[in-house]
Amino acid sequence: MPRVYIKTYGCQMNERDSEAVAAQLVAKGYEMTSTETNADIILLNTCSVRDMAEQKAINKMQNLAGQTRKKRDVVLGFMGCMAQSRGQKLIDQLPDVDLVLGTQKFHRAAEYLDELLKGKRDKIVDTAEEAGSEATIKEHLLLGNRDRKSITGFVSIMQGCNQYCTFCIVPYTRGEERSRTIDDIVAECRELVATGVKEITLLGQIVTSYGKREIKSVDGKSAFVQLLEAVHEIEGLHRIRFTSPHPKGYGDDLVEAYGRLPKLCPSAHIPLQSGSDRILKLMHRGYTRERFLNIIKKLRTIQPGIGITTDIIVGFPGETEEDFEQTLSLCREVEFDNAYLFKYSQRRDTPAAAMPDQIADDVKEARHARILELVNSIAAKRYDANIGQQVQILVEGPSRKNAARTMGRTRCNKIVLFDGSTRHHGELMDVKITRTGSFTLYGDPAILE
Repeated sequence: MPRVYIKTYGCQMNERDSEAVAAQLVAKGYEMTSTETNADIILLNTCSVRDMAEQKAINKMQNLAGQTRKKRDVVLGFMGCMAQSRGQKLIDQLPDVDLVLGTQKFHRAAEYLDELLKGKRDKIVDTAEEAGSEATIKEHLLLGNRDRKSITGFVSIMQGCNQYCTFCIVPYTRGEERSRTIDDIVAECRELVATGVKEITLLGQIVTSYGKREIKSVDGKSAFVQLLEAVHEIEGLHRIRFTSPHPKGYGDDLVEAYGRLPKLCPSAHIPLQSGSDRILKLMHRGYTRERFLNIIKKLRTIQPGIGITTDIIVGFPGETEEDFEQTLSLCREVEFDNAYLFKYSQRRDTPAAAMPDQIADDVKEARHARILELVNSIAAKRYDANIGQQVQILVEGPSRKNAARTMGRTRCNKIVLFDGSTRHHGELMDVKITRTGSFTLYGDPAILE
């Protein structure tokens, strides 16, 4: 029975793709292993959003190739965005690589590995488009009712992106938007809930663009809101989340859904990227600073305690000190609960890579440090405001950093640690917040009044 090790780089979409590949392989008789040292097959599921992510994967594969040459024959493969982007060039650069599998070919992994192991083919590169591939990521690894993965589940509702932000390579690696049917998605969610899943996160490159071309609006409700309503009807499901949206997708129908769908968690990750209208236009983001602030205002009117996080890029080509200050001022005005901060990275074949006025690395570093300090100081105050509050958490399992503690998550998507045991796993329970850490709350279920 061949043993397979998969290492995943990048976003939750990549994590979900890896899980589906693993589940498909297990169904075909392969065995998953948590270590590369005893694996017969090693697959790296790659990311292309930043150059650093690509270099990490290439360096990792170079090391693996050197190790496996000395020990035994091991099948080595790249999957995902970098595989899609570079294709045959990866095997030209790294001759020990046997398989390069593009983003629309994850479901072919078992078939191609069988052929490689049986010696039917020497090398396989497949990055072609495939109609219907958006509906092939539906299998899950279900590891038991007390395991973290049986409590929360991720469901891919679409593939691809039509936004073409000038800094982003994703439309070139994931293709155009392709959405699954509502019935297909709901069926997958029902299957997960039947195994004990209580919270489902809907995934897409731009999740709020779901079904734009395939599904008509009904009573002023977009296809995505129709999907939320359908998933909301699933008996036994307690929480719904989604990621990643686009500010353009926050119409009034979606904002209002936060007020009328109790299972839709009051949390939103809304990528800002920049607080400067000039830079947003250069990025081809399709909204303004005012529009973004108006979305936040509407959400907080509907759900005053909503948790809001974002993505921000510093050092985009042509970003002046004034542009950067506008991003800082927007952060002060919104007061995000957290922000994922990125230094602009040139991606080949994207418009921004050829733009004039590329920003020097030391300027990017300085701006990154300044905005990080601001985001952290704002977040610390917002987290401290939770001390003494009673919150509901869904208990997911042991803390990843300290197995002696138990971890749950609030409806606003904040992590809470407390002294618990395995009997709490999967429970919805109330805790009182006693103190805070770095983007962490500490709770005690024993002192509730």
